[in-house]
Amino acid sequence: MTRGSKAVAWGIMSLTVGSALAAVLLTRRLHRKEPVSISANGAVIKQDIDTKKELPIADAEISVANGLAVADAKSDSSGFFSLALPKGVRPGQQITLRLRHPEYQPLDLKEVAGDRVYVARMVPIPHEARAEPNRPEVVVAHVLARYSIKATTAVNVGSAVQIFQVVNTGNVPCNGREPCSPDRKWKATIASASIDAGEGNELRNARASCVAGPCPFTKIEPGGIAKGARRIQVSARNWSDTATFLLEAEVVQPIVGDIVRESYPVAFGQTLNFTLPAVAEGISIQAEVNRATIVFPLGPSLLLSWADCNARINPDQTKVYRCELKPGYRF
Repeated sequence: MTRGSKAVAWGIMSLTVGSALAAVLLTRRLHRKEPVSISANGAVIKQDIDTKKELPIADAEISVANGLAVADAKSDSSGFFSLALPKGVRPGQQITLRLRHPEYQPLDLKEVAGDRVYVARMVPIPHEARAEPNRPEVVVAHVLARYSIKATTAVNVGSAVQIFQVVNTGNVPCNGREPCSPDRKWKATIASASIDAGEGNELRNARASCVAGPCPFTKIEPGGIAKGARRIQVSARNWSDTATFLLEAEVVQPIVGDIVRESYPVAFGQTLNFTLPAVAEGISIQAEVNRATIVFPLGPSLLLSWADCNARINPDQTKVYRCELKPGYRF
C-alpha cells in the first residue's frame, strides 16, 4: 500500500470514529432527562371525627423538614397551599412536610413527592389550654349576620298620553309604490309618534291602538312599540281614510335604596360559617353576649371582640365567612 493510500485510509477511519462518537454523545444527550420541577399542593384542615367539622385552617406555615423547599408557604383562607420544591427532588422521593400554627399542635407529615394532593389534618390545642385561668366563659347565643343589598323600586309619578293621526286617502291603488297595504293592493301611509318621560323618569306598560277612523284597515308596524327607559316610539300603517291612534304609558321614577337582609350562620364546634351574596354591603353580626343583644359591625378587617374571622371569595363571587370563637367564649 502506498503512502497516499495509507493517508486516505487513516482519514476515512478517523471520520468514521468521530461520527460514531458524535452519535453516542447525541444519543446520551437526547436520553438525558431535564430535572422536573415539583410542587407540593394541598389543603390544611382541622382534624375531627365529624367530617362536617373539618374546617379549613388559614395561615398555617408549611415547609420541608430537610430544607428542600424553595420557599416556605402559608395556607390561605380556604386552607390551600402550594410549596415549590427544588428541581433536584424526584417523583417518589420521601419528603416530610412541617406544618405549624399557634392554635394547633405541630404536624410533621411524611409523604412522597409527586403529582398528588396532600391533605394535612392538624389537631387543635385544647380550648382549656388556651383560655385564661379562673375566668368564666362568656356565652354567645342567637347569632345572625345582617347585610344590605341595593334594590331599585319604581314610584308611579303619572302617565303620558300622545294622540297622533295617520293621514291617508282610501281606495287609491298602490301600483307598487311603497308603502302599500299588506296585500300590496292599496296605497298606504306610515306615521310615528313618541313619548319622552323626562329626566330621571322611565316609561312602563306602553300601549298603542287605533281609536278613531277605519281602524280595521290599520296596523301597528312590525316590532310594535320601540321601548326605551325614557323614550318610546310607535309606528302605524293606514291604507284607508285618515285614522287616529292613541299612545299611552305610565311614568315612573326609579329609586335606589338599601334592603336589609339576614342570614343565620351554622355553628360547627367553636366556629360559625355563613355565605353572603357578592353584592352584600354593610355586613354586621348580631349576637347575644352575656344575655345582651349587640350588633357588631364586621367591617373590611373582619374584626370581632369575641371571634377571629376570615373570608374567601368563591368563583361565582359569593363570599364565605368563618368566625372561630376566641378563648374564653362559648356558644
